[in-house]
Amino acid sequence: MRIFYYTFGCKVNQYETENIRELFLKEGHCDAEDLLSADVCIINSCTVTAQSDSKCRQLVHRIRNSNPECVIVLAGCLPQAFKDSAEKMEECDIISGTGRKRDIPELVREFLRTGERIVSVEDRKPGEPFEPMKNTGSDDKTRAYIKIQDGCDQYCSYCIIPYARGHICSKSLADIRTETLELVGSGHREIILTGINLCCYGRDLSNGTRLIDAVEAACSTEGDFRVRLGSIEPEMISDDDIARMSELDRLCPHFHLSLQSGCDATLKRMRRHYSSGEFMLLCQKLRKYFPGCAITTDIMVGFPGETEEEFNESLEFVKKTGFSDAHIFPYSRRKGTAADKMDGQTDKKTKQERARLITEACRISRAEYLKGCIGMTLEVLFEKETSCDWHNGHAPNYINVRVRRKSPSDSLRRELRQVRITSSDGSFCYGELI
Repeated sequence: MRIFYYTFGCKVNQYETENIRELFLKEGHCDAEDLLSADVCIINSCTVTAQSDSKCRQLVHRIRNSNPECVIVLAGCLPQAFKDSAEKMEECDIISGTGRKRDIPELVREFLRTGERIVSVEDRKPGEPFEPMKNTGSDDKTRAYIKIQDGCDQYCSYCIIPYARGHICSKSLADIRTETLELVGSGHREIILTGINLCCYGRDLSNGTRLIDAVEAACSTEGDFRVRLGSIEPEMISDDDIARMSELDRLCPHFHLSLQSGCDATLKRMRRHYSSGEFMLLCQKLRKYFPGCAITTDIMVGFPGETEEEFNESLEFVKKTGFSDAHIFPYSRRKGTAADKMDGQTDKKTKQERARLITEACRISRAEYLKGCIGMTLEVLFEKETSCDWHNGHAPNYINVRVRRKSPSDSLRRELRQVRITSSDGSFCYGELI
C-alpha cells in the first residue's frame, strides 16, 4: 500500500508518526508521494487549540473529497480528548487515541478485511507502561528525536494535554541507550530528548530515576555526536541536576524553559508551579554553570484576567531576563479547561498588541545574544543544503550559523565543524570555517 502521513503539533507527535511509518515500511508498504496517490492516510492530530481541531477537520474533508477510496486514519490527541467529536467525523474510517499507536497497522488490516468502521479510543489510566517505541532514523536527517517520556499530571488551567496524553510514564534507561546508539550509528549527529512533560521523566519509576539520569544515559553512548534537551518545566530542575548536567561535554548549552508569564498573579491563575523569582533564579544558575548558554522560552499573552498592569509586569520580566529566542502566542480558549470558564476573557485586538510588544522585546534580546557570539568559536552541525550561497547549521546554543559555500556542489551536511563567528544580522550569525 502507498501511505501518506500528516502530523499536527509537537515533536512527540512527529516521533510517533515516524515510528508508525517504520512499522508500515517493515511490512513492505511504501510512502505515497502525495494525498491523491495514497491508499491510506494516517493523520496524527493535535488538540492544543481549537484551531488545531479545525485544521484537522479541514484536512479530513479535503482528503475524502480528493481521494474518495483512501482509508483515513485519525489518531492522537483530538480523538483522545474529544472522542464524541471525533466520532462525528464520518469521513474517518479508523479513529484511534494516543495509546497503542503501534496497533495502527493492525487496525488498517482489520478495516480492509471487514470494511467496518473502527473506533479504538481507550481511557488513559494511571500506571500504564510506556508504549515501546524505537526509531531507526532517516538517512536524510541530521538530527533525531527520542521520545523518553509521555503524559502530564500538572493540569495547568489553560491546557487540555493531560486529558489527551494521559498520565506520566517513562522509557527505560536501557532503551534510551540502545536507541541513541542505533541513531548515532546510522549517521545522526544530534540527539534531542523529548517528551510531553520532560522534567517528569522517572516519576513513575520506583527506583528514583529522574531526567538527569536519562541525559547521562544518552550522553554515555560512544560516537561523534551531541545531545539536546527539549522543552523543560522550570520548577523541576534541582541544583544537583544542573551540576551533573554541566559535567556532560556532549550536552548542548541550550535550555528551553517554558515561562508562559512573567507576572506572579497570572502564573497563579494558570496553575503554574513556580514564581517569576524562582524562574529568574534558575536562569542565573544555568548561566553560572553554562556560561553563555542560550535560554529560550514560550510566552502567552492575554490570559483571562490579565490586566494592563499584569501584562506590563510580564513584559518587564521578559526584558530583564534576556531570552535568546522565544515563542510568543495569544491565549486561545480551550473547551474542557478551567481557563475557558474564567471571567475576564481578553479581546483579540488586545492580545495581538500585547503579542507585538513581547515579540519586539524578544527580537531585541535575541539580537543582543547573537551579537555577543561574535568572536566565539563554536562547533556547528551543518544540515541539509538549502542555498547556493550558504551552508546552514546550528551551534550547540542553537543559534543558526551560515558559512559561505565555495561552490554549489560543496556540501558539509552531517558534519560537525569549528566555526569562528564573525558577524550577525540579528537573525543569523555568520562565520568562517577553522
